[in-house]
Amino acid sequence: MGTNMEYSFNLYNTLAGSGTVIALKKLLPCPAKPPVIVCIGSDLSIGDSLGPVTGTKIKERLSGLNCFVYGTLAKPVTAKEIKYVTSFVTTTHPQSPVIAIDAAVGSAGDIGLIKLAPRGVKPGSGANKKLAKVGNVSIIGIIAEKTLFNYSLLSATRLNIVYRMANIIAEGVSDYILDYLQNSVQE
Repeated sequence: MGTNMEYSFNLYNTLAGSGTVIALKKLLPCPAKPPVIVCIGSDLSIGDSLGPVTGTKIKERLSGLNCFVYGTLAKPVTAKEIKYVTSFVTTTHPQSPVIAIDAAVGSAGDIGLIKLAPRGVKPGSGANKKLAKVGNVSIIGIIAEKTLFNYSLLSATRLNIVYRMANIIAEGVSDYILDYLQNSVQE
C-alpha cells in the first residue's frame, strides 16, 4: 500500500500545502474508504497544540462533508486518550486509513519541517512516553529542538510556527480529502 518514501516541507515553502496533497496521494493512492484524521495534542501548551489547531482548521474547511476528524481545540485527543481513540476509530471506521497528525521535536535544523511518512505516529515520544502507534500515515510538524528538557521547550514554542504549520497541514489534508471525495463520487 502506497510507498516507503518520506516527504518533508519547510513551513516557509509556498508550495508546502500543495506538496502535502501530492505526498498524501502517493502515500494513500486510492483508499477504499475515506481516510479518518486523528490530530493528537493538547491546547494546554503552544508546542503541543499543533494537532488540535490543525484538526479545528480541517473541520472548518470540510464542514458539512463526509469526513471524520478527531482531535480539535474543542475536543482534543491527548496522548493519554490515544489508545481509546485508536480502538474507537478501528471499530467505527474499519476500512478507513488513518492520517495521524502530531507535533514533534527534532534537531535544530529540522525545526519548521512538516514530515509525512507511510507509518503511524508515536504520540508523546518526545516526552519519553511509551505509547502505541496510531495511523497508517503520519504528518508530523517539528516545532522545537529535542533536548533533555523537552517539557519546558514545548511551552517555549512560538505560536507563529504552530499556526503556520497548522494552516499548511490543514490546507493539504483538506484538499486531499476534497479531491478524494470528488473522485469517489464519479466512480
